[in-house]
Amino acid sequence: MKRARSASVAPKPLHAWPGSDGVRLAGDTWGHPGGPPVVLLHGGGQTRHAWGGTGERLGRAGYFAIAYDARGHGDSDWSAHGDYSLDALAADLGCVLAALDIRRPALIGASLGGATSLVAIAEKQVEASALILVDIVPYSEPAGVNRIRAFMTQHPEGFGSLDEVADAIALYRPSQARRRNLDGLAKNVRLGDDGRYRWHWDPKFLARPMEHRARHARLADSARRLALPTLLVRGGSSDIVSEAGVKEFIELCPHAAYVNIAQAGHMVAGDRNDLFGDAAMDFLARQGGVAGTAASK
Repeated sequence: MKRARSASVAPKPLHAWPGSDGVRLAGDTWGHPGGPPVVLLHGGGQTRHAWGGTGERLGRAGYFAIAYDARGHGDSDWSAHGDYSLDALAADLGCVLAALDIRRPALIGASLGGATSLVAIAEKQVEASALILVDIVPYSEPAGVNRIRAFMTQHPEGFGSLDEVADAIALYRPSQARRRNLDGLAKNVRLGDDGRYRWHWDPKFLARPMEHRARHARLADSARRLALPTLLVRGGSSDIVSEAGVKEFIELCPHAAYVNIAQAGHMVAGDRNDLFGDAAMDFLARQGGVAGTAASK
């Protein structure tokens, strides 16, 4: 399987697990394997590092937290066939749970990771004890989706320095202060043999146009079928999830709890990890520590 070389200062993954179709998945864990398991799934264009602060907090609280790079992202393999469908991503999730011998974890999924979790649970590909959806509902605002896709597809030639990477991110997120310490950006890019930095995802990840109606129908049906404890967390300034989208989700899944974090955008955990962490920890605590079992092989 093809892997691009990561920037040299990027942290190496602690684990490698087999995914579906021969894809190798890179991941990290926090806490003791005997603790209640919580699996963290990042959004499209992100990596497991998006959950670093949350994973550490969960580990300190006694949970066993697991985060892995989705196929085509970070240190995980790229799909040989360019398969980045929800079906493939859900199958990968099942493979990670099987590799760790984890049963009924809580799932925390942001954006694409939330859609993966929603489908995997509703279509009975995995069994979970609780679900936290982070800025993801069946209906995504097309303008926001298009803005993300435009950002992810720009600069195919790469960047000559981490300063250029920081400039691109600052243009995309003007409300957030530009990073002064650039070392952390090594988690977001890969250093090619030509000495240029490129985003850490497979370009084929965005090769197919999004079929909004089909995706909405599938996620809406999944939301309607949810029966487990569920929390929806929205970034108050998100341009992906609107209040109308939240309203539809609550109508589809009336037992779900809802938290709006006014100080955050679509990247809720990255924008306000403190407030997101408080909401997630409170929800998990109300589930009695997230009943589940985890054993390491």
